[in-house]
Amino acid sequence: MALPFYQKHHQHYDRAYRHKELQSTLSQYQKEEKRKSAVYSHGSTAYTRGSAAYRHGSAAAYSHESAAAYSHGSAAYGHESAAYSHGSAAYDHESAAHSRRSAAYSLGSESLSKMSSAYDHESAAQSRRLKDSNIMIEDRSYKLSPKAKRAKQSLFSEEKENKAIDYVVPVFTGRQMYVSGITDTEEERIKESAAYIARRNLFATGEGISATRVATSSSTEEQHEKKSRKVAIRESAERLALKKTLEETEEFHRKLNEDKLLHAPEFVIKPRSHTVWEKQNVKLHCTVTGWPEPRLTWYKNNVPINVHTHPGKYFIESRYGMHSLEINKCDFEDTAQYRASAMNVKGELSAYASLVVKRYKGEFDASYFHAGTVTMPLSFGVTPHGYASKFEIHFVDKFEVTFGREGETMSLGCTVIIHPDIKRFHPEIQWYRNGVLITPSKWVQMHWSGERATLTLAHANKEDEGLYTLRVVMGDYYEQYSGYVFVRDADAEMPGAPASPLDVECLDANKDYVIISWKQPAVDGGSPVLGYFIDKCEVGTTHWSQCNETPVKFARFPVTGLIEGRSYIFRVRAVNKAGISIPSRVSEPVAALDPADRARLRSHPSAPWTGQIIVTEEEPAEGVVPGPPSDLHVIEATKNYVVLSWKPPGERGHEGVMYFVEKCTAGTENWQRVNTEIPVKSPRFAVFDLAEGKSYRFRVRCCNSAGIGEPSEATEATVVGDKLDIPKVPGRIIPTRNTDTSVVVTWTESKDAKELVGYYVEASIAGSGHWEPSNNNPVKGTRFICHGLLTGENYIFRVRAVNAAGLSEYSQESEAIEVKAAIAAPSPPYDITVLESVRDSMVLGWKQPKIIGGAEITGYYVNYREVIDGVPGKWNEANIKPVSERAYRIHNLKENMVYQFQVAAANLAGVGTPSPPTRSFKCEEWTIAVPGPPHDLLCTEVRKDSLVLLWKPPVYIGRNPVTGYYVDVKETEATDEHWRSVNEKPIANKFLKVSGLKEGVSYLFRVRATNQAGVGKPSDTTDPVVAETRPGSFTLLFCICINTGSYLSDMLIIREYTQRN
Repeated sequence: MALPFYQKHHQHYDRAYRHKELQSTLSQYQKEEKRKSAVYSHGSTAYTRGSAAYRHGSAAAYSHESAAAYSHGSAAYGHESAAYSHGSAAYDHESAAHSRRSAAYSLGSESLSKMSSAYDHESAAQSRRLKDSNIMIEDRSYKLSPKAKRAKQSLFSEEKENKAIDYVVPVFTGRQMYVSGITDTEEERIKESAAYIARRNLFATGEGISATRVATSSSTEEQHEKKSRKVAIRESAERLALKKTLEETEEFHRKLNEDKLLHAPEFVIKPRSHTVWEKQNVKLHCTVTGWPEPRLTWYKNNVPINVHTHPGKYFIESRYGMHSLEINKCDFEDTAQYRASAMNVKGELSAYASLVVKRYKGEFDASYFHAGTVTMPLSFGVTPHGYASKFEIHFVDKFEVTFGREGETMSLGCTVIIHPDIKRFHPEIQWYRNGVLITPSKWVQMHWSGERATLTLAHANKEDEGLYTLRVVMGDYYEQYSGYVFVRDADAEMPGAPASPLDVECLDANKDYVIISWKQPAVDGGSPVLGYFIDKCEVGTTHWSQCNETPVKFARFPVTGLIEGRSYIFRVRAVNKAGISIPSRVSEPVAALDPADRARLRSHPSAPWTGQIIVTEEEPAEGVVPGPPSDLHVIEATKNYVVLSWKPPGERGHEGVMYFVEKCTAGTENWQRVNTEIPVKSPRFAVFDLAEGKSYRFRVRCCNSAGIGEPSEATEATVVGDKLDIPKVPGRIIPTRNTDTSVVVTWTESKDAKELVGYYVEASIAGSGHWEPSNNNPVKGTRFICHGLLTGENYIFRVRAVNAAGLSEYSQESEAIEVKAAIAAPSPPYDITVLESVRDSMVLGWKQPKIIGGAEITGYYVNYREVIDGVPGKWNEANIKPVSERAYRIHNLKENMVYQFQVAAANLAGVGTPSPPTRSFKCEEWTIAVPGPPHDLLCTEVRKDSLVLLWKPPVYIGRNPVTGYYVDVKETEATDEHWRSVNEKPIANKFLKVSGLKEGVSYLFRVRATNQAGVGKPSDTTDPVVAETRPGSFTLLFCICINTGSYLSDMLIIREYTQRN
């Protein structure tokens, strides 16, 4: 039975795999061969050499019968020997044939014995002939080493070179010859198979091989090993070639891998968000690349859009990687987040776009935003996370700009409406001040009732001033609303005293030392601030003690003399010649601890208490005098003090160190100890009592129980004075209109300003000389909105900068500006009239609003409603897009139905208030023969005795075309009987210069159109126009060349235009 290739080189492949009958035959044969090993060796060698001689024609010495038998046997054995010398692969291929012949071995054992006897008789006759051959073989054997040198080992032989195996089966390639079936008789086939297997086993076990290699068996082994070495070299080369071929093939297939041609979807053009009006169509586009071509799906709020469930609502197109989603007649429910999802075998990619559908003049229905109502949009659903896929958050009853005073309680509130309302999912309410999240404290309380969010300032202070923002978070969605809060100064205890400082903080705290900083107040009480007093109080007590004897002007101060391990709070008071201000808000408590100790106290123990106390004894170490401190430098220098900082020494022993500070005047070596009585514990120290303007040097010594160490390196010479300069004056104060009660003020920042805290802005009514602060907390940036101004008053503004060194001088005053809205919605249009009426439509005309709101009119919106038995119905929108003309045709009306109309104008500020409802008009076909009224009359080029009147032709022309126009005029105060025509004959132009006016008199004008049937209805009158020449106007003369088409005539037209500078 043939075995797999990989099993032939493992130790478990042994003789147990052979057939049992073959095993018994071989065992008997081996016993006999052991007794005749020498004879068999000589006989086998002679047999091998004789077979070769016979093939070359040297078989004449044998008998005919013996020669025939010998010829067949030698041929078989020669082939077997050749196969054996090439390796045992032939045996692998012949294993099946050997299994078939195993039964014949037992039957042919008797013939095998006879054949071996014949070998013995024939060996004597051949001894003389083979003598030379034996000598040659012996000579070759001596030339080889006792153990043939191994060729380069194959992969399998290298793995087992240190293991004892029964035999080594060489790896044969597929090019070896198949050797089965070459004998003529079955008896000889059995003989030659048994002889081959016996010789192979004897070779493997080492039996029958002489150590001295004086017999032909030694030559056979050497010849076998030599052939095996050649085979091993060839096999190794073939394996390397095969491995290289496999690697090249694998690389080739890797390059041709189909998966390398694929790539995931990628959006070249993403869908864009849109904001549209109701009843408008919108189309979302995107372009996607990928291979295979991605399949794109549209989602609305994460729900796939099905065009079949909404026929006519959605249209989806996909061509050549370009995809589009069209939504027809958008309504409020179409407000959602839309997602385009592209997918192929390599992955999925999504792009998002939002659609906002606006409703004109929509009434706010609070019930719409509560769960359980039938008006809940279908596009909102609940996700597996417990909240809706989209929330609508609205703020009602909002807090506006708020003003308060120090010490008062202020409350900010806003009603929040969330749709849909999910009871188990509550919103997260967040409050921010100037962009910083506010946390509850004793000064600030927050409350959420489920509908209203409230922020309460228990004791308002100037630190609480700023822009407050309410943010409502629902899942991944949030909305926010902001409003500014102003806090005025409290009344001073002494008239003329300055306002209190603000933002008192502890900058640097150590064992016995802390730096306090604050901000200067905006109000000085009418006289300059002379300085500030700092007070401290130990936490747990009510005893306040003053830290400095003389006021300090610099807005930072080092407080020393603290007790290590105790906590303190601080406050600051400002002083001027009129008195001392009320104290500021106290600072947060701070502990007098080393920063490392403070960090350890803030951290929690990592391991729980085990109940065991481990005591270790250490040999007492001798005291070590500490070395000098390092990195000594001046971190702050003012005219009142100098602050030193250094690092502890590296050599200080096991105990703590303290420090002595020394100073000397620059240029001398007269060192004086500053802290003579008590050494300091912190690596910080503030040196007072220095002469302003002088230069000093400083050094520090360390000390402990072992003594005082060497001094540190001295600092550079430091001049006592303020290193931080007061900022320079801001420039270019520019006020801009904002609302009816506020003005936007901008300025350029101070040049070369260091450690700038912010700016104070002041406002004053022009000519009053009284200045009021617009902000009590310095603002960063160069823009501020001043609120609380009086509408219609003229204000001027000024700005100054502030840092720790003080406040800059005031900037130059700005130009006066009137407080009024810069841009407002326009007032309603008026004089709405019907210009034409047919069975199912009507044309309306109106006049431009008298107040346009500071910006050009961008369009008009028309509404209409039915009137049944004097009862008006619901308003309907006639147009979605604004119309720029002051005339509009309303379609889809019902014949003989009575309607009312209203018109609203829009500009950049928004849509203005609609006009009052018109009188009722009946929708019916006009059949009159005369033309309708002209419309849109406009008076231009107004002079003291003339003006130019423009108009537009009538919409309804009657039965015949319009042939001309008549212009009528009268004084404003005159009655209708005083209307007179300016032109006796109709004019074809749609303009006319009216002359002969009286200067300073107010006039009204109207126009009538005429055709062959007669003169039609007059237009609406113009607004009153006063005949006067406005200052700064001038007259422009120019010539126009008119080409009529049939001839060219030159006309000199002198026109007078009134133009303002």
